[in-house]
Amino acid sequence: MTEAVNEENSLWQNPKFIAYMGSTTFFNAGFSMQQLIISWLLVGVLLLPGDEVGLIQAAMGVPGLFLMLWGGASADNKDPRSILLNVYSVTWLFPLVLATCVYFDLLNIWSILLFGLAISTTTSFSSPAQQAILNHVAGSQVQRAVTASTAVMFLVQILSLAFAGQMDKVGLSTVLIVQAAAILLAAITTSRLDKTTPTPQPIGETSWMRLLNGFKATYNNKKVFHLLVINFISSIFNAGAFMTVVPFVVKRTYDGNALQLATIMIIFYFGATLTNLFMFKIMPIERPGRWFLMMQLSRVIILSLLVIRPDWWLLIAAMFAWGLNMGLTTTLSRTIVQESAEPEFRARILSVYSLGLIGSAPIGAIVLGNIIEIFGTLEALIPAMLVSVVLFIYGVFFSPVWSYLSPTFDHAGKIKQN
Repeated sequence: MTEAVNEENSLWQNPKFIAYMGSTTFFNAGFSMQQLIISWLLVGVLLLPGDEVGLIQAAMGVPGLFLMLWGGASADNKDPRSILLNVYSVTWLFPLVLATCVYFDLLNIWSILLFGLAISTTTSFSSPAQQAILNHVAGSQVQRAVTASTAVMFLVQILSLAFAGQMDKVGLSTVLIVQAAAILLAAITTSRLDKTTPTPQPIGETSWMRLLNGFKATYNNKKVFHLLVINFISSIFNAGAFMTVVPFVVKRTYDGNALQLATIMIIFYFGATLTNLFMFKIMPIERPGRWFLMMQLSRVIILSLLVIRPDWWLLIAAMFAWGLNMGLTTTLSRTIVQESAEPEFRARILSVYSLGLIGSAPIGAIVLGNIIEIFGTLEALIPAMLVSVVLFIYGVFFSPVWSYLSPTFDHAGKIKQN
């Protein structure tokens, strides 16, 4: 117990880790506001149907699919800190541009589309660099560092959503200005990080070769490959349900407003935060793959509560449970990838991991948006239930994820001594 406490304290006493947390905290604050702003402007302000919302959300995410891989190759070959500084130094201007559109009454589908496209594109490019830095500042405490950063991310999302949910009262322009300020602060705190020396790469290797080698490394690492397959398919229907279906549930099923949507999202991320705080105390986890797969199966129960159109209080409880579930799966999947990826390919493998998450969003938006309009809002949650069962079976019987052993432990189940 004393050893665990000392490890926990040493992580928070690491100035490099603190600087990293500051950088990610401010950027996540801005990105969290983005999620609510886009969803509510399309669903609650412009009152677009589900299929149109799906197409718009897909259009916002497609360019990021290519930049995500490019960003991963760059982060393996260049200083990821410099990449973040360049991206953040530009991104903070985009909310100010949309605020200008609001001032001149130019808020429409096209201005919202361009705004969302700009933010998602820069986020896709910066994400691999941000994740690659984590291993450098965490040292031997990768599991704890991933859990701590994820917990803080969810906590920041709660606070950001609480503020952005007031956009009907404080005004959209005010929310956008605060979003811009948060991203600017991310750039400032990123400048306090030390430069990172990239892992030596083969001489003469072109960008396209680096991309191809990143895919090969991901495929050859079977633990990572099967995990990414499960994560990708799950994200289409589960993360897709949260981002695309839930706003329609609030608006159409419960006749809610922006504050009620924000409340739902806050409850969700509060559950995710509590999960990560708990995991931070008990980590390292010997078999994270088993917990990851069991959470896939348990999600069926949670989604079944939403499908029956429960009273508002039960909806809140179900969203809290969903957040607990998602907090576990997000952290455990990131942990396995961070632990398993080879150092020379880490950023590229992480970019493929992020590509799966971001690439699933356009697909999920289109598929679920059309299901909403054809079959109904709550019916769009049913595919996620079926997919969760299939993924659990696949993960247990047809992949090495269930048997994955964290390198922190030896085969006798004891923590290795550094």
